[in-house]
Amino acid sequence: MPTIGVKRDLLFKALGKTYTDDEFSHVCFEYGLELDEVTTEKQMISKEQGADQSVGASEEVLYRIDIPANRYDLLCLEGLVQGLSVFQNRIPIPKFFKSVKLNIVEETKITVMPDTALIRPFVVAAILRNVTFDADRYAHFIDLQDKLHHNICRKRSLVAIGTHDLDTIKGPFIYDAKHPEDIKFKPLNHDAELSAPQVMQLYSTHAQLKAFLPIIQDSPVYPVIYDSNGVVLSLPPIINGHHSRITLNTKNVFIECTATDLTKARVVLDTIVCMFSQYCSEQFSVEAVKVVQSDGSESVFPDLAYRLETINVQKANAYIGTSLSPENMANLLSKMCLESTVKNSTELSVCVPPTRHDVIHACDIYEDVAIAYGYNNIIKTLPRTNTIAQQLPINKLSDQLREEVAQAGFTEALTFALCSRDDISSKLGRSIDEVPAVHISNPKTLEFQAARTTLLPGLLKTLSANKRLPLPLKLFEISDVVLRDSNAETGARNERRLCALNCNKTPGFEIVHGLLDRVMQLLEVPFVKDGSGYTLQPVDDPAFFPQRCAEVVYQGTSIGRMGVLHPSVLNSFDLANPCSAVEINIEPFL
Repeated sequence: MPTIGVKRDLLFKALGKTYTDDEFSHVCFEYGLELDEVTTEKQMISKEQGADQSVGASEEVLYRIDIPANRYDLLCLEGLVQGLSVFQNRIPIPKFFKSVKLNIVEETKITVMPDTALIRPFVVAAILRNVTFDADRYAHFIDLQDKLHHNICRKRSLVAIGTHDLDTIKGPFIYDAKHPEDIKFKPLNHDAELSAPQVMQLYSTHAQLKAFLPIIQDSPVYPVIYDSNGVVLSLPPIINGHHSRITLNTKNVFIECTATDLTKARVVLDTIVCMFSQYCSEQFSVEAVKVVQSDGSESVFPDLAYRLETINVQKANAYIGTSLSPENMANLLSKMCLESTVKNSTELSVCVPPTRHDVIHACDIYEDVAIAYGYNNIIKTLPRTNTIAQQLPINKLSDQLREEVAQAGFTEALTFALCSRDDISSKLGRSIDEVPAVHISNPKTLEFQAARTTLLPGLLKTLSANKRLPLPLKLFEISDVVLRDSNAETGARNERRLCALNCNKTPGFEIVHGLLDRVMQLLEVPFVKDGSGYTLQPVDDPAFFPQRCAEVVYQGTSIGRMGVLHPSVLNSFDLANPCSAVEINIEPFL
């Protein structure tokens, strides 16, 4: 769930009302949001802003508000104010429209070249004409792009947004893909002209931009947008050109979105222009841009499409648990920017605006009815049907064993399900190729590279972190391991295991052996060699001391191992005292 930070005073000014923190938290809750935190930040001020000194600092109160991940229209102050104002019936629902002027459309059209299909095939665009920025609006405009880049755009891999001062460039525009050496321009806020490879080198250490370089770095061609004079507007998805940068004085904003997913690009473009078209001289008006595809087909963007959905009032009431009349339900939906009218006694016609791309199903409309009605106002009722819950057998067995093992003097540990590759291989004397591990494709740290295939490393790490405690140390864990399995539908399966560890001045093999016998006694599994119960067989395992390891066999199948841990294993986990351990699969006992 993304969190946006908005300045409290600016928010209240836009809403036309002042609230206490508790009052505004209640307003957010009624609208289906959550005021997560109230914090402050230093703000530099000058005499022109009313300060007593020429330069000073003031405390600016910030509201951090949790926004649903699919509500892209609420990711900036403009959208939040617009939504809350409609919800409180302070303003009517905005009507967005696009203007298509044939002479201007031809001057600002974008022609897509065939080579873009090799790297980033789609582009959409729009123009905000005669827009008025101030410092706060400009900051919100940039921040919304950043929020969208990290949300729906998936860190620019699906969509990259470029914004330009239309008065500094000349259409029509060309969207092409060229060899990196053939692209030269001045990157944003940079004085020197660089080639595309030099740009990639320049930003290879940049705190934010370096994360986007791999998107196109290994491609033989890079996407690029030119104007009719050959000026580079942007090298998506990395950086815009310095020539067309927008400033507080920009009046006409040209917005282009290049993408690998056309649907996402349309959503992003609609969101940006709907949020900031309110600052245009003709409010809520957006100028269209024609895109000519490489095959000659033409499209006009943005979509700004309104669509009608029909919902059943009785079904909505049944899902939510209310008994609203069609008229009341229509009013509630209109408060959520979903303008609704009554078709008949059982149906509503709901108009979904271009700001609400999150509405894709009737259930999304039912949810907005529930939010506008108020979840706290829904009367709690007992279900009409009786059901009897039952614990999963594997979980019930695990809980019963946990209690018994704890009563045997062992302390339960809860360790991470992810670990490093070394933890399950080299530290246990094995090769990683021999371990049926499920590996993480993009691990963030060396500690979480693979799913654990055994519980033993987690207990050894816990023991290492607590080795200053008095001996003996007796730990256990009953949890899942993950094993690669080509026969499983997902290519892997979980397996519930019990692992216990004893650490003392002597290994205490008899301690874990006794625990194993106690567990088997509780499970009513006899120690016999005829295959009907369990037995122990000698086995060599590099994790255990030679001739001090036994395989636990249940009904002819190996379910685990028990023994004295090898000194090299103890050394790998920075342990000095000898240890013995047992680990078995408990699923066969169900």
